[in-house]
Amino acid sequence: MRDADIPIDLETVTETRLVAEALAGSQAAFERIVRRYQRPVISLIARLLGDRGDRSLAEDLAQETFVKAYLKLSAFDSSRRLSSWLFRIAHNTAIDAMRRAKVRAPAAGREPADGATPEEAPAPPSPDPLETQALGRALDAALGRLRPEHRAAIALRYEEGLPFEDVAHVLNVPESTARSYVHRARKQLAAQLTEAGWQPSKS
Repeated sequence: MRDADIPIDLETVTETRLVAEALAGSQAAFERIVRRYQRPVISLIARLLGDRGDRSLAEDLAQETFVKAYLKLSAFDSSRRLSSWLFRIAHNTAIDAMRRAKVRAPAAGREPADGATPEEAPAPPSPDPLETQALGRALDAALGRLRPEHRAAIALRYEEGLPFEDVAHVLNVPESTARSYVHRARKQLAAQLTEAGWQPSKS
């Protein structure tokens, strides 16, 4: 096969170029990286903190994440997604902050076997705007009661759309464990939403 026939991941090429330019001393290149990933990094950290944190703390930890990323930029593996690498730093930064604050995660029972397979994605919520907003609030509340690693797995998989391989990389666990986190979290979310009066779709 000719080189021209090999598909090119333009996003990865752009990220690699930005990292190379930042390593060469371009502050503008790193600022582009920050602008691109600042919102999802803050979102992930906020999910990890749950109802124990606030937006300002998530923003502070995101800033700490990017400082660490800048200092460790030469260690970035260009064969991976830059987003996964940043999310892993963000995850570790948030967990460290929670440990420093002696935050205790709520009990969640035993983990399922590592080989557990997540179910299919849930059916879309009702198109009724008011019902959709209410369901969103109920889902946020349910997410806040999950263990931090389960919240992170759900956020990375469904909010950021990462493949399980990258979810596992961010959380520093085997892929089978990442899958079990999502499986366990989905079961807990379904149970909490049902208890709150939301019935799963029959379609």
